[in-house]
Parts: sequence; C-alpha cells; structure tokens
Amino acid sequence: MSFKVQPAGPARPNRCQLFGPGSRPAIFEKMAASAADVINLDLEDSVAPADKAQARKNIIEAVNDIDWGAKTLSVRINGLDTEFWHHDVVDLIEKCGDRLDLIMIPKVGNAMDIYAVDAVVTAAEMAVRKTKKIGFEVIIETAAGAQNVDEIAAASPRMDSMSFGVADYAASMGMAVTGIGGTQDEYYMLANGEPGSDRATSMVDPWHYPITRMVAACRQHGLLPVDGPFGDFSDDDGYAAQAKRSATLGCVGKWAIHPKQVTLANEVFTPPAAKVEQARRILAAMQEAEDAGQGAAVLDGKLIDLASSRQAQVIVKQAELIAAAG
Repeated sequence: MSFKVQPAGPARPNRCQLFGPGSRPAIFEKMAASAADVINLDLEDSVAPADKAQARKNIIEAVNDIDWGAKTLSVRINGLDTEFWHHDVVDLIEKCGDRLDLIMIPKVGNAMDIYAVDAVVTAAEMAVRKTKKIGFEVIIETAAGAQNVDEIAAASPRMDSMSFGVADYAASMGMAVTGIGGTQDEYYMLANGEPGSDRATSMVDPWHYPITRMVAACRQHGLLPVDGPFGDFSDDDGYAAQAKRSATLGCVGKWAIHPKQVTLANEVFTPPAAKVEQARRILAAMQEAEDAGQGAAVLDGKLIDLASSRQAQVIVKQAELIAAAG
C-alpha cells in the first residue's frame, strides 16, 4: 500500500442516474417519484438550441419547487464551447436554492475546463452568499478527456464523480460505430482455424479501456465512477449485461435514459443479500484471525486474507449506503 492512502468516495448511493430534458417539465414530478438515486435535469444534448433559455427556467423552477426527497439532484450544463454554459452556471447558482447538489460538465477535456467552471461557480456563490458549495460531475466522452482523465479527477475539490459518455467518445475517436454502448457487431475475434472454415466468434468489449482508466482515476482521487447511457432502451438484456460488466470493473452505477432502465440499474448495482452475507462472514472470520494474531484464515475451504477483507468491505459499505438512503 502506498504511503498516500486512497481516499474514499462520496458516501451516497449512485446506482442509477435518471436523465430528463429541461424542455419537458411535465416529466419532472415523475422523475422525482422514481427509484433513481440521482436525477440529472439536462440542458445539453437533449434540448434544442431554440429551447435552451426556457429549459433553464423550467429547471430552476423545478429545483426550487419540486420535492426531490433524498435524491441527489444534478443539472447537466451546456458544453464549454457553446454560448450557453456561462448563463447556465450563473443562473443555476444565483437562482436555485440550496437543493441543487451538483453541476454536470459535459465533454471535459482537461483540468483547465474544470478551472473555468470552478471560477464562475465560485464567483456566483460569492455574489449570493451561498454557504452550500456545489459539487461537480464530469463526463469523459472525448479523446482528450480519456487521455487527461487523471488531471481532470484532481482538478478541483468540487469534483464528485465521473461518467463515461460512450456516443461522443466514439465520435471523438473516429470509431466506425453508431450504437450507444454494448457490443459492436464488427468488433470481434475469430478462433484459430482454416481460412473459410466455420470458426467460433468471440465478441469483445470496445469500451473496456476508457472505462477502466476512468475508474482508476476516480478511485485514486476519491470520486464515484459511473457508466453512461445505453441507447437501445428496448433491450433489457443488453443494458443489464453492460451494467454488470461496469459493476465488475468498479463502477458504482449507470445512467438511465428511459424510466424502465432504473429498475435494471438498481438490480445490478444493489449487492444481493447472499453476497452481502458472505462478505460479512469474511469480515468476521478475518477479525477472528486478527484477534488470534494471524494474517489469514480459512472460510468454506478457501483461504482468505487482508485483500479478501478489503473486497468484502466494499460490498458491505455499498449495501449499508443503500439501506441508509431508504
């Protein structure tokens, strides 16, 4: 273990982030009543340019007036290469009360992007004497963002979480794909064999590297790593498969672009009762070993050690956070 201890991430559940466009205020109450841990009201891609100003007004009114319960409430602003983002930030800070928790910054490319938003947010908070400091979510969805993910993660004390945006990442990388997430039909390997023969096909994951890099940067700096959207909301099995892959890689949750995906995400990112019980047994066995002056133990015929204990602690902590949130 390094002398510099890896910090813990924010202590809150983040199994599912439900997105809704700011131009559709009629769905806001339904989003508030959903089972999603995080609500993301959107000012960016889902809102047409002509509707940006009204969407911003809709969101500010909703943040102030709707009962969002214990959910984490976030607003995705427009990109820093647009004419809209500055007004998004200033209006959200100066016109929303303390209910707003996070601002999501899209297409972040480097630490300077975070610095720019942080400067505007700080000035706006000072102008209205805010005592609650807004946190930042960012989306890693460009080649620059993927390359600079470490400096982005360390760019500001406001940093809270990172999401992987698969569609814009694919476009930025020049990838020959059109689907949002999941496996890609032309990204596969063939088993060894004679050319022209019937050979087994092995589908591989085109998103493995950027997600793994993002998770590592988040864990190093105490942020929550989140998998982004899955575009085909008619494919429950495909969504669940990608969510399970992301959970295995260390993500704490996944986006939902349709209400039906909320249940799927919550199922995947909620540790099963049997797994939680097994993790508690591992911790208990390791505590007994420690009390006996031993560094390892045997449980169910398998060797467990301090690494096993650290793995079990992750599962138990996640279950406790979910239970505490109700």
